[in-house]
Amino acid sequence: MTKEIINKHSEKFLFEYLNNASPTGFESSGQKLWLKYIDKYINEWEIDNYGSVYAVINPGQPYKVVIEAHADEISWFVNYITDDGFIYVIRNGGSDHMIAPSKRVNIHTKNGIVKGVFGFPAIHIRNGKEANYAPSLENITVDVGATSKEEVLNMGIHVGTVLTFEDELIKLNGKYYCGRALDNRMGGFCIAEVARLLHENKVKLPYSLYIVNAVQEEVGLRGAEMIARNIQPDVAIVTDVTHDTCTPMITTKAEGEVKCGKGPSLTYGPSVQNNLLQLIINTATDKDIPFQREAASRTTGTDTDAFAYSNKGTPSALISIPLRYMHTTVEMAHVDDVENVIRLIYETLLKIQNNHSFKYFTTKNTILEKMYI
Repeated sequence: MTKEIINKHSEKFLFEYLNNASPTGFESSGQKLWLKYIDKYINEWEIDNYGSVYAVINPGQPYKVVIEAHADEISWFVNYITDDGFIYVIRNGGSDHMIAPSKRVNIHTKNGIVKGVFGFPAIHIRNGKEANYAPSLENITVDVGATSKEEVLNMGIHVGTVLTFEDELIKLNGKYYCGRALDNRMGGFCIAEVARLLHENKVKLPYSLYIVNAVQEEVGLRGAEMIARNIQPDVAIVTDVTHDTCTPMITTKAEGEVKCGKGPSLTYGPSVQNNLLQLIINTATDKDIPFQREAASRTTGTDTDAFAYSNKGTPSALISIPLRYMHTTVEMAHVDDVENVIRLIYETLLKIQNNHSFKYFTTKNTILEKMYI
């Protein structure tokens, strides 16, 4: 690879892309930004009815390889508006009510963004039983400075209006990207950078490459389910985030050991095809790309599962970005890990052949050999 990984132009896109809100079910503004950036590196693109986007390099080939990330972020829905103008919410995805109090929110109306805050009683007046009040969906409310339900409605806010935290991306200590929605638009950034590198290095792939930015992962891998049926790929490499388990209050015995700055994490699990995983491991070893390992019981909880069990079974693997403080507004990913995820996907694509078979065995002789070992 002759080109640098993350340059000033691509990092500018990263900040624009991460600072844009793309809540589950409402991802189209982020998809437009992603397509605008990637357009000059691809041959064609398509969007499905629910907003998943895929870009294609070298279209028209019978063998199809997917690299994928999900485009959506956790958020909230307006669920109830009181007569005196306070707003109660429900989750859209795995939003964490524990971090909500005192957070500022953007309320996305047809007329633009309305500002609000998650209010909570001051410590001075939480006495007796109330002293131990913890945030819950029953007691957190959004305050938009209104004094009546009618005033809230006149702002364009109604039941079903979506809210996101307003926090934006920063670079922390020159080593970490830190902000909201790194899960998983950081993955979307990575696959876009793979497209850029393939284009700039004039790589001619022997298959069609589908670069997929899927919607609705946070509510059950729904976008990936739909797009997998649409594309019907032969191979799928998914990138998402995984937990850095080496921060305080996490038990590594239970969660495994993954640490930011130590490289992409490669997952073992039933939905991960072992020969594809081994190809990725061999690639990392050959190219001196650091990596970590983790195991998933039953499912990975990522779009890997949706691709793996689609279309009579699609060889699939998961390359994860270690992440601190997932589903908060201060998610942290190490710059080196982001670059190494991009490198690992790029180099793995160069090792996949046209009509590459990942089957565990194919001939009678192979069966007999295994029986007698």
